[in-house]
Amino acid sequence: MSSPRDASSPVVSDELRAPVGNQVELCYQTIGDPSDEPLLLVMGLSGPMTWWDEAFCVLLASAGFHVVRYDNRDTGRSSRFPAPARGDQLVRAFATGNARAPYSMSDLAEDATALLDHLGIESAHLVGVSMGGMIAQTVAIEHPTRVRSLTSISSTTGRRTVGWQHPSLLPRLIAPRKAGRDAYVETSLAMWSLIGSTGFPSDPETLRTRAGTTFDRGVSASGAVRQMLAILTQPDRTPRLRSLRVPALVIHGTEDKMVHVSGGRSTAAAIPGAELLLVDGMGHDLPPELFEVFVDAIVTTAERARTTA
Repeated sequence: MSSPRDASSPVVSDELRAPVGNQVELCYQTIGDPSDEPLLLVMGLSGPMTWWDEAFCVLLASAGFHVVRYDNRDTGRSSRFPAPARGDQLVRAFATGNARAPYSMSDLAEDATALLDHLGIESAHLVGVSMGGMIAQTVAIEHPTRVRSLTSISSTTGRRTVGWQHPSLLPRLIAPRKAGRDAYVETSLAMWSLIGSTGFPSDPETLRTRAGTTFDRGVSASGAVRQMLAILTQPDRTPRLRSLRVPALVIHGTEDKMVHVSGGRSTAAAIPGAELLLVDGMGHDLPPELFEVFVDAIVTTAERARTTA
């Protein structure tokens, strides 16, 4: 990994808000020196920006990036989208891929570029995980001048024949959620026990603390349904991914039950020149044991962007 340029810790900003249009404001935070190369972190389904562990963000900042992380709409302290979330549409979308979604993956990509506009950033390195990888891919396709490099983690192309969920997860994904903090924490622990990394097991107390913090920052069951509808109705990006001319890195765990590893393999195969990093024993999470591996790979991808600029 690149060495920090000095011994001081990167500056972590307060949480701020950015208007991105259509009655949506995004909560965001920056880590590091604003004069460094910007790197935008995009989180996945129902995940607030704090799911990007601050230690990981600090490592990225120490490697020479000005890191921006944010809550997607309908997550954390960002705005809730003013549209109903219908369960029957969710079931239909799971079955067919066709349903009426309140917003699309393109809308979520527009949120990302609007945040860059708010920050005065013309282009950035994009790193997205799960749904965040889908958003980052969409930004690269629809707004190519805004992307210096692309890192897609635990994600897929939108093609329904790859990157599928393990059948055992479906009942939990569509089941009604009990109200209250304690119920949210227990449900989260149960889900992470199913989709977490078998080779890098998480500490239950750490997961419990993170779940409690997530609840306290704001959760929305209807928002999760709206995001799931955007995922399930997204187009197959494969043909358009083939047109990308941006340095790209694809990271995927071989034990991922939420997004089968075929999604990562297909993403890397579609993007010309993409590097594929498969991690044995990794599930659908970001184990701290792998932070330095991830940062090294992201730095190498960013360096490819500098040499081709």
